[in-house]
Amino acid sequence: MLKNSIRRSDMLRCALCLDAPCSQACTHTDPARILRSIWFDNEEACGASLPADNPCMICNAPCESACIRPHEVPIRNLISRVYDDVNTGLSSNIPEDEERLKTHFCGIPVDNPFLLSSSVVASTYEMCAAAFEAGWAGAAFKTICPFEIHEASPRFSALSGDNGTIIGFKNIEQLSDHSVQENMEIFRRLKKNYPNKLILASIMGRNDEEWEELARLCEENGADAIELNFSCPNMAEGGLGSDIGTDPALVERFTAAAVRGTSLPVFAKLTPNVEKMAPAAIAAKRAGARGIAAINTIKSIVNVNPHSYISAPAVHGMSSVGGYSGNAVRPIALRFIAELANHPELKDMEISGMGGIESWSDALEFIMMGASTVQVTTAVMQYGIRIIDDLKSGLNYYLAEAGIDHVSEAAGIGLDYISETTDVLERDTILYPKFDHSKCIGCGRCVISCRDGGHQAVQLNENRRPVLNGKRCVGCHLCRLVCPQSAVSAVSKRVPVQKK
Repeated sequence: MLKNSIRRSDMLRCALCLDAPCSQACTHTDPARILRSIWFDNEEACGASLPADNPCMICNAPCESACIRPHEVPIRNLISRVYDDVNTGLSSNIPEDEERLKTHFCGIPVDNPFLLSSSVVASTYEMCAAAFEAGWAGAAFKTICPFEIHEASPRFSALSGDNGTIIGFKNIEQLSDHSVQENMEIFRRLKKNYPNKLILASIMGRNDEEWEELARLCEENGADAIELNFSCPNMAEGGLGSDIGTDPALVERFTAAAVRGTSLPVFAKLTPNVEKMAPAAIAAKRAGARGIAAINTIKSIVNVNPHSYISAPAVHGMSSVGGYSGNAVRPIALRFIAELANHPELKDMEISGMGGIESWSDALEFIMMGASTVQVTTAVMQYGIRIIDDLKSGLNYYLAEAGIDHVSEAAGIGLDYISETTDVLERDTILYPKFDHSKCIGCGRCVISCRDGGHQAVQLNENRRPVLNGKRCVGCHLCRLVCPQSAVSAVSKRVPVQKK
């Protein structure tokens, strides 16, 4: 994909601005919109939507002068590369509509599979309304509870990648700090003004009566479905949150209580802080749950200060274990989604997946592992609700290009190709790496990694280009992963392993 080579180099200085000056300065196109499409792995759909002729060819690039980092982002070149490298090689036109994205949430029609997850991004009427206007299909409202919430400050921390973007996010945030009555008023307003948007009411109680009563109130005030928060790692004291999610007996008990209070579909939102999620999911099913939402955040400690010895976020000289989210947790989330979708006792349970989704291709991974809808928080906190544009257009274009008529047809299509163990893997051949010397810059990273972390199978020649020693290579492909130029690919021919 074009994205990888751009994100590591040319786009590092792009700030993905609000009301971007580059677009304000351009009279031909919307540079900021195109740059976001590159960032969110959506160059193909973007390219297919562009006019045939590249307006940048006859332009002196006022966008680059107007940029908040003048002339540090090669905007004209980036747009031209979408035209030259992407648009000219497209096999499909942009879809005329978004009919392929329409799906159901436990029988409830939704415009697309993209929902805001229960968190600060869906905690007020204004935030949910703005998201609905932008194109999100619905929202899991921030967890409603009948007890007072007092938040700490600060309550967020993050791990950043080499380009400054957040790859892992920690929070010690708790539940909705609005009263139950205030939240019910929000539900009524949302349902009145956005009757076709999904309102998923996330709730948490302390006993059977509270779970039942909250479920009843949410239905009476306009919610379309109920999500039971059995997984918040920041509410563990007193038997709340993830304390429940780790105990199938409690999951069953409180799911049954909520089901007694409502006729709406009930989802159990389960914790990843377990070895296996299926036992809790099966318990929720026994109690009447129609689906599972997963994953919530992972218990974590980040950024321990070497001088104060306090981890982040530090609150008056102390910190605590908190919930870890963001792109870094996506592989863990996908593992749990596949576990649930593959379990024979859970085949008829609907799955709403979440955990590190930023782009349409991230979302597609969850769908291919068995999720019917996906939920997003951390990416919205970082980039805003505007990411829905690329989520929808990217997934829509992929489905059209793949000949898939409805997104529901893609649910679970990757499950046949994954196993929980490595027993099924073929081990009698080697797939060798291939070095593209035209892309190689001679940095020698492949040599360093193979020498110190592999099998000493790569050397540089007199022109500082990598040469493979096939007798030593075991086909681990570490060299492919570390190459900063994407100059290493796989040989299509597999070579039989030499028996020792």
